[in-house]
Amino acid sequence: MDMKLEVVVLPVSDVDRAKEFYVSLGWRLDADIATGDDFRVVQLTPPGSACSIIFGTGLTVTGTAPVTGLHLVVSDIDSARAELEAAGVEVSEIFHDSGGVFHHAGNTARLSGPHPDHASYASFASFTDPDGNGWWLQEITTRLPGR
Repeated sequence: MDMKLEVVVLPVSDVDRAKEFYVSLGWRLDADIATGDDFRVVQLTPPGSACSIIFGTGLTVTGTAPVTGLHLVVSDIDSARAELEAAGVEVSEIFHDSGGVFHHAGNTARLSGPHPDHASYASFASFTDPDGNGWWLQEITTRLPGR
């Protein structure tokens, strides 16, 4: 049976601020539905993605920790980083991992700049939304077999 990741629910403290942030990135607003003062659902989708994010009122428990490790796959990490910066987002410098497989947690094993060969899956940059939800840009130019 196929299983596709469709939605990731993000905790946010200010729904309108979060909506403004993601719309400013050029994400498509799919829905903004309120059924009262205590329940509101906002859904946005990154350009080219089949998976959306949802946040709102009454969706997560107050004080829920931010979601981290969210990856946005891009074909050109330099351009993607520049677009985010142009939208006013504070983005890390581009880096690659010394192990060459993935990235370690935090800043461990980071080497400055993109992977020297721009190897697929090997170059990253990161940013957070206003609530601390953590996103990673990952450059993928050629997918591994079966992906």
